[in-house]
Amino acid sequence: MSKQNPDTETLPIKSFVERAYLDYSMYVILDRALPHIGDGLKPVQRRIIYAMSELGLSAGVKFKKSARTVGDVLGKYHPHGDSACYEAMVLLAQPFSTRYPLVDGQGNWGSIDDPKSFAAMRYTECRLTAFADILLQELPHGTVDWTPNFDGTLDEPKLLPARLPHVLLNGASGIAVGMATDIPPHNLREVGAACIRLLDDGDTMLEALYECIQGPDYPSDADIITPVEDIHALYRSGNGSIRMRARYERENGAIVITALPYQVSGAKIMEQIAQQMIAKKLPLVEDLRDESDHENPVRLLILPRSNRVDVDALMSHLFATTNLERSYRVNLNLVGMDGRPRVMDLRSLLLEWLEFRQQMVRRRLAFRLDKVCARLHRLDGLLIAYLNLDEVIRIVREEDQPKAVLMERFALSELQAEAILDTRLRQLARLEEMKIATEQAELRGEEAELRKILGSKRRLRRLVRDEIEADVEAFGDPRRSALVDVEPARALEQKSLISAEPITVVLSERGWIRAARGHDIDPAALNFKSGDGFKAAAAGRSTQNVVFLDSSGRAYTIAAHGLPSARGLGEPLSGRIQPPDGATFEGVMLAEPEALFVLSSDAGYGFVVALSELYARNRAGKVVLSLPPGAEVLAPARVSDAETDRVAMVSNLGRLLICSLNEFPRLAKGKGLKILHIPTPRLKAREEYVVAMSVLPVGASLVLHAGKRHLQLKGADLEAYCSARGLRGRLLPRGLQRVQAMEVTQKKAEA
Repeated sequence: MSKQNPDTETLPIKSFVERAYLDYSMYVILDRALPHIGDGLKPVQRRIIYAMSELGLSAGVKFKKSARTVGDVLGKYHPHGDSACYEAMVLLAQPFSTRYPLVDGQGNWGSIDDPKSFAAMRYTECRLTAFADILLQELPHGTVDWTPNFDGTLDEPKLLPARLPHVLLNGASGIAVGMATDIPPHNLREVGAACIRLLDDGDTMLEALYECIQGPDYPSDADIITPVEDIHALYRSGNGSIRMRARYERENGAIVITALPYQVSGAKIMEQIAQQMIAKKLPLVEDLRDESDHENPVRLLILPRSNRVDVDALMSHLFATTNLERSYRVNLNLVGMDGRPRVMDLRSLLLEWLEFRQQMVRRRLAFRLDKVCARLHRLDGLLIAYLNLDEVIRIVREEDQPKAVLMERFALSELQAEAILDTRLRQLARLEEMKIATEQAELRGEEAELRKILGSKRRLRRLVRDEIEADVEAFGDPRRSALVDVEPARALEQKSLISAEPITVVLSERGWIRAARGHDIDPAALNFKSGDGFKAAAAGRSTQNVVFLDSSGRAYTIAAHGLPSARGLGEPLSGRIQPPDGATFEGVMLAEPEALFVLSSDAGYGFVVALSELYARNRAGKVVLSLPPGAEVLAPARVSDAETDRVAMVSNLGRLLICSLNEFPRLAKGKGLKILHIPTPRLKAREEYVVAMSVLPVGASLVLHAGKRHLQLKGADLEAYCSARGLRGRLLPRGLQRVQAMEVTQKKAEA
């Protein structure tokens, strides 16, 4: 067995993997995904801005190729993929992606419809914007710490000395290991006002900051419709969501969408609306047009079908079913001054950034104070030289080591002696002595002022306050995302989106269904499959629901607008619903939900029911008609007037009974009451049963069909068969007692 090398470290695989994963996680969290509270930038963004400043690409200078910047970033500071680095720079340049762009781009940098349609970096050019100065202006003034780059050949800043809370102004989003961040952008004027308020009174509570910061302010002009209470709760907890809605106006009968929610594509909106139109789920819209151009980046036209269309209801439907309304997650998760990521509320975030800002200003002032003191020290030495000019000249001319002699003769420091030796002959004039005295006076005044500020927290806060006010004045702009209070969006019911066209629903004997336009068709004259024929029909509107009644007494509901056209043979109902095995369909009902129908069985029982009571939500339907043993379902009949209508029932033995509908109970389901009495033994043996049931309106006549013969009853002849409900009924004349069908006819009203 070989001995273990004492220089080799051994670890259990569990410990090694755990430590390696934690190291990787912290790297992703701190060095990739989460922004720092100081400058609000991720490392790649910070390196892009710094590399551009090192290239001299400040605002106002000539543009340079983006590939040059990306090359410097990758070669000097960020050894990762060029496409990811370039895309990060593109996002900093797109005004529709970044609230206050840091990069000024020339060329194709993408569009609102397709933010990733930007040209390759070899074609585009870039430089920094003026707003980027708030991150870079104080960088040379000793404000931040520096760290070696990835190969140790250069130094790069750990942070940029932001003069404003950039982390709130442009926001940030990223996904790390086990955590994510979604910080929305805000308006500079509002954030600046909140910072000034905290500087004036550090005890200002979060509720008072709501007066300054109304809510996020996205690069889009769309409206924020999140309730104010929810926005306040978001700022208290650091978590929540913001909902945005497109802005629209009316123009010559058309609906013009002028602003879309943040990061929503107009082309995608047009596609979503067009898909609803193709699926015939949006008949209220006639046409769509995209009239967006350079002057109007967002201009989408929606043309309603007519002036009677409720525009507000239509737009509410589109808000609910398309990206015209969208939610954005908010998670104020960022790396704090202690280097640890955490979720912060608004007040804590601003207070910590103000502490960072005061630290930057303190370091800047201390750096400047050191410079002033060093300059004063040199000027003191130069003034001594001017006062002893002849002696200084002699020492320089005669001594082998004039520097050491000057230091010993006039008690000078090494810096002062070097300053004297570096002085040119032309600067030995009397005028230069006066300039030194003047400069000394100015610097001593500046030194005193710097020491006052550094020695007083109140003066330091006042300076920070004044600088924030100046930056707000220079870069502040009006709010773009207006906060509005509106009703929640609601999708229209399918019936509301369908035009109410007259249709006739036709049911075949084998349970095939179809719908024909109009009411003036002959359903029995339609073509049917071989071995199939006409069973029943019902006339109504395409916006209504169709109810089918099967032989087991179950009712099923299907939307009329979804039925196949009568131009074909239709489709089997069993493909849309799930009837019991062996069940057949006996009737179809199509009317308003409040319409009344009579349901009955051939046992002579029946009741009145509203159509809405028959609606079933599931495919299996619901039982509405209970059948006595041996009984079967009869076709339902519609009631025209519940007060005056009568019901006629005829048995296979020719017994006819007509009674008033007022005697019928109104039920939701059940067997009903006895209408025509049939002895139970005869029913079970199928010797006697009801052949047909019909509803007789006032003035209607009844036609009975028995083989090739028929009998029409009206007036007094009809009254002869009227009696109370529950009796045996009266026998029809001889030869007409084998009734096969019953038909109700009514004389048309004269024009």
